[in-house]
Amino acid sequence: MKVVVSFFAFFLLFGLSSCIEIIDDLSFNEDGSGTFKYNINLSSSKVKINSILALDSLDGKKIPSIEEISNKIEQVVESFKTKQGISNASIESNFNDFIFKIQCDFTSLEDLQNAIRSIVREESENRFIPELEHNWLSYSELKFVRSVPIITTKKLSEIKSEDRELLKQGTYTSITRFFAPIDTFSNSNGNLSKSLKAIMIRSDLHALIQDPNLLDNSINLVNSN
Repeated sequence: MKVVVSFFAFFLLFGLSSCIEIIDDLSFNEDGSGTFKYNINLSSSKVKINSILALDSLDGKKIPSIEEISNKIEQVVESFKTKQGISNASIESNFNDFIFKIQCDFTSLEDLQNAIRSIVREESENRFIPELEHNWLSYSELKFVRSVPIITTKKLSEIKSEDRELLKQGTYTSITRFFAPIDTFSNSNGNLSKSLKAIMIRSDLHALIQDPNLLDNSINLVNSN
């Protein structure tokens, strides 16, 4: 998911000039409902993060305290809980190793995308963001199409050019799990599970900036009828 502005602000400030791991995990049920998980792991950068947190400001921008970051994340999650079709929203925040895990259940892909759009707009003071108009998830007649939200790759592309080489140390992993076996998929980098019901694609963040379509996938499920 992400794709929540507060998380972007956090890892863009502290993590993207060093090692970061992002895991985008979606489980999809036959009725259109499912579970979404978004994990950010900055543990390899915790020494650097702690040194930055000890500063008052960086590049003219105020450095928030851990308490301020924690409060903001909790506010975003509480707002997420109020969105239509969203339930069981939660956040696990580990400020010792700087690992963050957000999770929610959704009644439909449309509800999930609308909830994320709503949160981003709220955090952006309701200004118009063209990248939010993009549908990065769709499902129809046993065909599932998935991509990384454009706003994610846009944020990554805003990293200073001198820092981009360091992004090769970071990874973005996209996992999609289904109720039925996968018949075919379009992304040649996809790794199919033994059960045939899950597929994983991984890219380093630098490559993802160069080609935002690296994690795109069109997946056809087996028709059991």
